[in-house]
Formats: sequence, structure tokens, C-alpha cells
Amino acid sequence: MEPIQLFDLASRQAHWLSVRQTVVAGNIANANTPGYAAREVAPFEDVLKETGNRMAATHPAHFIEDEMRNSVSSTTVKDGVEVQVSGNSVTLADELRKTGEIKRNMELSTNLVRTFHRMMLQTVRA
Repeated sequence: MEPIQLFDLASRQAHWLSVRQTVVAGNIANANTPGYAAREVAPFEDVLKETGNRMAATHPAHFIEDEMRNSVSSTTVKDGVEVQVSGNSVTLADELRKTGEIKRNMELSTNLVRTFHRMMLQTVRA
């Protein structure tokens, strides 16, 4: 069994969240650009699969894979919302929801690493 590489995993997720935030910010910045197609990033689980890393599930329902795009891709119709008259497919409500999701994921990851770090320090002191 391999040791848990929590810090490496957290670093990869932080990088992925940074890329996703950049893509979402670009979508928001181009919300009024005629013909702009909203973009999305592949889920973090897919990134882990591509690199050969896989987290262990203790229960089959713990990691439910949702169907999202496999890479950064453009969209024409998003969740049943038609393309606007300008040809733009950005929905600000969806993009703002994504920024909140990114923020929560970053806070969760940061708190987990901080707690794990404190736990490691406690074992060394003992």
C-alpha cells in the first residue's frame, strides 16, 4: 500500500482550481461579447484518472462521477438555456455559482491540509 500523498494531491487540486477560476473569470469577462461560447474545465476526478492517481472509496456512493466535459471546451447550449441573440452562451448566474463552488473547494482543501499538518506536528512532538 502506498503512503497517502495528501500534500501532493492538495497541490494538484489547488492548481486545478486556479485553472478553473481563470476559465470562469474569462466567461464572466466575455459575458457581453457577441458569439462568445462559455468554456468549462474537466472535473478534478478526470484529471486524477489521466495522471494515474486514484483516491480510494470506502463506500461506492462516496465518489459519484458526474458527466462533465473531458477538457476545457466551448459550449453552445448550457443546461437547456439557449444561445442569446448575440450568439453568446454565458449565463452569469451559472458562472457566479461556479465561483462560489471554487471558493468552497479551495477553503475545504486548505482546511484539510492545515489540519493534517497540525496532526503531523503533534505526532512529532509526542
